[in-house]
Amino acid sequence: MPKFYHLLPLVFLFTLKMFSQDLEPRVYANVAKNLNVVAIGYVFTNGNVLTDPSLPITDFTLHSHNAAVNYIRTFGLSNKLARVQVSLPYTFMDGSQTRTNGDVLTGSRAGFADMKIRFGINLLGSPALDKSEFKNFEQKTILGVSLVTSVPTGKYYDDKQVNIGTNRWAFKPEIGVSKRFAHVYAEAYGGIWFYTDNNDFLGKKLEQKPTYSLQAHASYYFKNHMWIGFNTNWFFGGKTITDGVSDDSEIDNWRVGGTFSAPVAKAQSFKFQYHIGAYTNNGLNYYALSLAYQYSFF
Repeated sequence: MPKFYHLLPLVFLFTLKMFSQDLEPRVYANVAKNLNVVAIGYVFTNGNVLTDPSLPITDFTLHSHNAAVNYIRTFGLSNKLARVQVSLPYTFMDGSQTRTNGDVLTGSRAGFADMKIRFGINLLGSPALDKSEFKNFEQKTILGVSLVTSVPTGKYYDDKQVNIGTNRWAFKPEIGVSKRFAHVYAEAYGGIWFYTDNNDFLGKKLEQKPTYSLQAHASYYFKNHMWIGFNTNWFFGGKTITDGVSDDSEIDNWRVGGTFSAPVAKAQSFKFQYHIGAYTNNGLNYYALSLAYQYSFF
C-alpha cells in the first residue's frame, strides 16, 4: 500500500488567482487521521489575470510573485476522514493597462491576499484510520464534499480598480470523487462559487453571479513515491453587475497543466506545477509556475 500521507495537495497554489481556477490534485485523498502538513510555496503568474476577476478591466497584463504558508490537519468525524486546510498568501504584483486612447497605465501592489479555508470530509471509501491501521488499508473509490471559504483579509483600496484583496466573502461548496487503479490515481470535482457584494468599489456596489467550476486530475505514482500528473479545469459564469448595470464579463474558460512531485527526505517533498489557458473567451489568459515544499508529521 503506497504511503500517500506525504503527498497531500497544497491548496495555496492558486489562492491568489481567480477562485474557480484552482487546480488542486488529491483534495479528497485517503490519508491517516491526526496528520499535520506544513507547506511553503512560490507562484509566478504572467498574462491577463487579476486577483479579483470580477473587475471591469480590459487589456490588462499582470506579473505576479506570490508566497504562501499552508497548514493541513486531518481528523476523524463520525468515523470518517475529515480535514481542515488554511492558506495565507502574500503577493507582489505589477501590471499595465492599455486604455482606449492608446495610453498605457502602470502600477504595482504588495501585501497579504485573502485567506482561504477549506473544510472537507470523505463520506464514502475513506474511514478515519490512525497511522498503524492506515498502512494495511486498500483504497478504492472515495466520495467527498467540502466547503471552501475566501476570507477578505487582503489589502484593499476602495478608490482603486486593481487590488490584492477582494473586499468580499466567497464560498464554494464542492463534491469530489477519486479512485486508485494500481499506480494511477484519477479524480474529478465540481463546485460553485458564491460571492457577497463589494460595497466599496470606487464608491459603487459590485456584485457577481455564481461561477461554476469543474476539474479533473490523473496522476501516476512510481515506487519511490515520486509522481506526475495531468490537470485540467473548466469554469464558466461569474457575470458582474456594477450599481445594477451588468457588463460583458461572463467567462467560459478551460485550463490545462501538469504536476511533478518528488520526496527529498522522510515526510518531506517538493512539488512543481505549470498550467496555461487552453481556451479563453474573456480575459484571464495567463500561465502560472509554482514550486512548493511540504513537511508532514503526526
